[in-house]
Amino acid sequence: MTIDATFWVMISFFAFIGLLIYFKIPQKIKTTLEENINNIKNQIDEADKLKEDAKNILTEHEKKISSSKTEVKQMINRASEEAEKNVIKTNQEFHNLMESRKKNAEERIKQLKNQALKDIKNASVKVAIESVEKLIKNSLDKSKLDKIYSSSLEETKLALKKKSS
Repeated sequence: MTIDATFWVMISFFAFIGLLIYFKIPQKIKTTLEENINNIKNQIDEADKLKEDAKNILTEHEKKISSSKTEVKQMINRASEEAEKNVIKTNQEFHNLMESRKKNAEERIKQLKNQALKDIKNASVKVAIESVEKLIKNSLDKSKLDKIYSSSLEETKLALKKKSS
């Protein structure tokens, strides 16, 4: 039998396989692969837990957002109601103020009208007295004047007696 290169390759191959088995390389590879598989499984489980936690947190935040939206709507409704009340109140106060000013203006106008009438009467009486004085001075003599004076006194006394009784 001749030993050729194929024989030595076969012997080298079996020696290599033997060394691998002797140093327990396949078991080490198997152990390393199992460790990697377990590590990946643990990471997947942890990722699932994180996913569930994230879903729970998302649900909580969605509930908070929903309740916040409801609160915002309620706040807006309350604010609009208060704004309406304030507008109505301000409008009523404005009308009351205008009514008060109107009454004050009307009262002032009445006072001014009465004062003007008094002034006109006083001026009329003054003009009438001056006119009567001029007429009397120009048309009456002293005896007629005394007679008129006496009759006026008598008429005044009679009028006072009628008023007092």
